[in-house]
Amino acid sequence: MSSAIAAKTMTQTWQRLCTRADLVPYSGVAAWVETPEGPAQVAIFYIPSDPNTSQLHGQAQELYAIDHHDPFSNANVIARGIVGDLKGQPVVASPIYKQHFRLEDGQCLEDDSVRLRTWKVSFKGDEVWIEA
Repeated sequence: MSSAIAAKTMTQTWQRLCTRADLVPYSGVAAWVETPEGPAQVAIFYIPSDPNTSQLHGQAQELYAIDHHDPFSNANVIARGIVGDLKGQPVVASPIYKQHFRLEDGQCLEDDSVRLRTWKVSFKGDEVWIEA
């Protein structure tokens, strides 16, 4: 079986990416992941939950994983974007042309036809794991 055929038949699996110490709160880091389609660059964002609000509203999501590739500038820069909040939703603004992407689902807020890929990501102890 060729590697191209083998890659297409792979299923998503959980992979260890890094540790909590490798993350920068309210910022992004870039990482490589193996996907069924081949290697991909992913931007991981760590938004620590606020103990005051998480008690009122339940545990908030702390980790997000979206494409590192910015389709508007055709550059791998999303992890370097500015993290913020628009209408109560966490977003990242591309550092080049400033389009906003929702961290939850990758949707571009300025262009409904553009959405970045997202992955499930979570802490397992102090390790960061991604399903890709």
